[in-house]
Amino acid sequence: MKNTDAEKEKKNPEALLRSGKTIEMSPHGWSMYPLIVPGRDRVILSPVKDRKLKRLDIVLFRREGSILVIHRIARCRRTAKGKNVYYIVGDNQKELEGPVKEENICGVVTGIVRKGRRISVNNLLYKASVSIWMTLRPARPIISKSVSHIKKSLKTK
Repeated sequence: MKNTDAEKEKKNPEALLRSGKTIEMSPHGWSMYPLIVPGRDRVILSPVKDRKLKRLDIVLFRREGSILVIHRIARCRRTAKGKNVYYIVGDNQKELEGPVKEENICGVVTGIVRKGRRISVNNLLYKASVSIWMTLRPARPIISKSVSHIKKSLKTK
């Protein structure tokens, strides 16, 4: 049986991105909620190449010796040796992770597919939503719990 790109993506999205291909994939887990919802949204990932990564970019990175993760850049720093490092957080999380080395980042989200419609990360409404949500980072757990309780109470009625 011949491997299709879709089968390869499931097996190794990192290799596809590093080879220069743009891919579309479904994120798992709730760490990027509410801006990316598992089972509803897909992300379009492009290779990093010579892009200058910046605050608020969503990236696919490999944790040191571990799994691939899609999270948002909260801070960018340059080390004493002139290397870029990043502090990263999920949209449904409060604590920053990092520093994440530049070489551990293999892709950057350029779009989100929601219900068959593509949303560019350059869309002004999307950018405004992200900026507001990042500002609310310290209060995210309270907001998420409140929204969850409201949704549950509406479902039971």
